[in-house]
Amino acid sequence: MKRSDGKLYNILLPIWMLIFLPTWLWLFLIPSNYLIDRIVLRWSLGAMPEKGAFCRKNTWKICLAGFLSDLGGVCILLGVYFCDAMMSDSSPAKDLLEKIGSGIAFDPFSNIGAFLVTALSVAAAGALIYFIDRKILIKAGLSAEQARSSALKLAVITAPYLYLLPSRLLYE
Repeated sequence: MKRSDGKLYNILLPIWMLIFLPTWLWLFLIPSNYLIDRIVLRWSLGAMPEKGAFCRKNTWKICLAGFLSDLGGVCILLGVYFCDAMMSDSSPAKDLLEKIGSGIAFDPFSNIGAFLVTALSVAAAGALIYFIDRKILIKAGLSAEQARSSALKLAVITAPYLYLLPSRLLYE
């Protein structure tokens, strides 16, 4: 029997997928996300009186919105990653989509297409964070301007930049 030199890449996951799989990692991930959201929210409120109480009451909503927004970014990544599976083998775009999908999964910096799709997903998740957090903060009683400012700071600082981390570093 001949030994195969092939690798089973399809059983390995991109590192950003670990966020959404229930593992022991969540014991670290959820409290650290909550803490980061709380610190950024508290900082973004400036000299607001009673900002400690405001943060205690609303940080969990901001944290949940962040996870939901990150899932939106993952939907973009997975959509492009699996797009080549839906194409026929004779399609001229199949090779390009395979290359982009491989880059998304293992190294977004390996080709411009993978980088652009990954950067788009980070930006889309950041935009979702902004819009959801702004709505939460207005509903919590902040003025529209203060909610906009705080939501913008939360979106920029807590966007899922982990999507850009090359997973291949773990597998090589």
